Amino acid sequence: MSSLTPAKALPPVQACLTTVAAVLTAVMLATPVHALDADVVVFTDRHHPVVAPTGVRIVHLDAAHHLKARLSADLPKDPEQAASVARQRLQDGGVALQKRLAIAYQGLVDAWSLGVTNIPAVVVDRQYVVYGNPDVSRALIDIATFRRARP
Repeated sequence: MSSLTPAKALPPVQACLTTVAAVLTAVMLATPVHALDADVVVFTDRHHPVVAPTGVRIVHLDAAHHLKARLSADLPKDPEQAASVARQRLQDGGVALQKRLAIAYQGLVDAWSLGVTNIPAVVVDRQYVVYGNPDVSRALIDIATFRRARP
């Protein structure tokens, strides 16, 4: 639970910075990601929801697990019958299900190849990462600030 301090109680510089941060966050939320000229991917799961601007690719690392659980729910005890039911479910799901499975597993591969260690992880241009911040716009501001400060 956070506490809010009235702006008039803040020193003038801090109040100004607070206002600037609020405006930047609002601009980031309203700015499509393609306008940022960066490749942005957020890795998370259903237990760590994020708030992201339009156009940000969000990878739920637990998506493959959930799809697999749905496909294997209530399978018969007999292995041959279970395999038959599972094949039928895959067939019934068609191309759409196969695509969802491929995307889910590709997300896991992408996270592994980037060395993602915690979630949520906001990754920009496969080089910069902010861990633990569910506010993607704020994480993007932090990354942009860091990039500008680099020589």
